[in-house]
Amino acid sequence: MSHQQYRSRPLGSAVALSEAYDTALLDLDGVVYAGGHAIVHAVGSLGSARAGGMHLAYVTNNALRTPDAVAEHLTELGVPADAADVITSAQAVARLMADQLPAGARVLVVGGEGLRVALRERGLVPVESADDEPVAVAQGFGGPDLPWGRFAEAAYAISRGAVWFASNTDLTIPGARGIAPGNGAAVEVVRIATGAEPQVAGKPLPPMHRETVLRTGAKRPLVVGDRLDTDIEGAFNGGVDSLLVLTGVTDAAQLIAAEPKYRPTYVDRDLRGLLTGQPEVPEEDGVFRCGGWTAVARGDVLVLEGDGDTIDGLRALCGAAWTHAGEGSCGLDAGKAVARLGL
Repeated sequence: MSHQQYRSRPLGSAVALSEAYDTALLDLDGVVYAGGHAIVHAVGSLGSARAGGMHLAYVTNNALRTPDAVAEHLTELGVPADAADVITSAQAVARLMADQLPAGARVLVVGGEGLRVALRERGLVPVESADDEPVAVAQGFGGPDLPWGRFAEAAYAISRGAVWFASNTDLTIPGARGIAPGNGAAVEVVRIATGAEPQVAGKPLPPMHRETVLRTGAKRPLVVGDRLDTDIEGAFNGGVDSLLVLTGVTDAAQLIAAEPKYRPTYVDRDLRGLLTGQPEVPEEDGVFRCGGWTAVARGDVLVLEGDGDTIDGLRALCGAAWTHAGEGSCGLDAGKAVARLGL
């Protein structure tokens, strides 16, 4: 599918997305599960997509757990997976570091076991103290119990000349109880203390896309995510199509206001969107139609009329907003329209 300079509306698909694409590159947090529980409709939808021949790969910026642990968790939730099906930002940053550091180089780890395992796989040696003379620092999400002293160790090592790498810079992470600080928040702590800037591997940056392509061999991939600034932007940067699901971080208002690099190819409520075609959003005289809804920009307001499936209303609003915004972000007042949809 060709990519425009900017997307003016969500696209349609005459066949189910699981048939149109050979591989789904699925984010985990906010898409497949939140905390320790599967998101509604995720297990059944992924099972049906797999049964229909779609390869499922799980691509996460969360560097805390090993691929084995992630695959075990998915399997326990009812989504059978092997470690080879899981690609993490820990793997991406470890490859990035191995390309620049000598074999056997010592690396101070600020994060969890997933990061340590990935570094060892690339021939690097994790250490725990700045006094161990590390040549680099690798920082990844360490969970809610990561001691504050780990940030101090990172600051000491960086101030002594160690090169700083970060698995990802997601400021937040969704969980069962709500939205919590992510690795990006922890990276900011070290940035403030040192004035340094890390090399970052995770979504939406090229090292993560490279790692995913190398490990999956996907020919017609579809990125599936809940975040505009990692999943959808990563797909944009990689030149591949994307499906945004509204089960995680992104809400309707943020989607409508998105600038070009954050606009997904398709929009759906949850992972059931993999199993269906996607409706077109045609335009006539500035009016965008999807299902039983119409949307139009009138003055500085987005106006939504009609009824039916609310996700169709959101698709129509995106068409009106994105076309009005062009290569910028939409500044129209969409408050009443979004409130009517209840999304």
